[in-house]
Amino acid sequence: MFIQTEETPNPATLKFLPGRTVLESGTADFPTKESAEKCLFAKTLFTINGIAGVFFGSDFITLTKHDQYDWFVLKPKVLGLIMDYFMHHEKVEINQENVPVSREEDTEIVKEIKEILDGRIRPAVAMDGGDIVFNRFEDGVVYLELQGSCSGCPSSTATLKTGIENMLKHYIPEVQEVRAVN
Repeated sequence: MFIQTEETPNPATLKFLPGRTVLESGTADFPTKESAEKCLFAKTLFTINGIAGVFFGSDFITLTKHDQYDWFVLKPKVLGLIMDYFMHHEKVEINQENVPVSREEDTEIVKEIKEILDGRIRPAVAMDGGDIVFNRFEDGVVYLELQGSCSGCPSSTATLKTGIENMLKHYIPEVQEVRAVN
């Protein structure tokens, strides 16, 4: 198994491409060791000293490290764990029990916002090892969650304001601002 790695705009994150499906659909973000309880593979990756966050996309894994650690030291350990995991598992399994499901019906504006995010923005962000997820729309403000390499990225504010905000304002006049939520 050959696993490629790619740098991301966030120097604290590295994108790993195992050359196979990681998640069947969607993404999964584990920003802390405690949040990884529902995923054995994420828990295993957190056993490596220095790993601060785990993010799974459809065909990639993005890991965030603590500042005092170096990718030169962490990378061989990570590659070994990824290889071992996929030798025994087809894809990443996540226990979905007790996950809240929203039953609210989206307004037309929210549907438009999600359509632009899903069609134009999220694919570009995934190329950098992250994701941007719609949180809510209130009083002209779109609230988005930054995940994977986007979380804590030095250029994320510029991406939100000059890229995403301008695009949403252009297509949806009701949008006045875009803000990140933690």
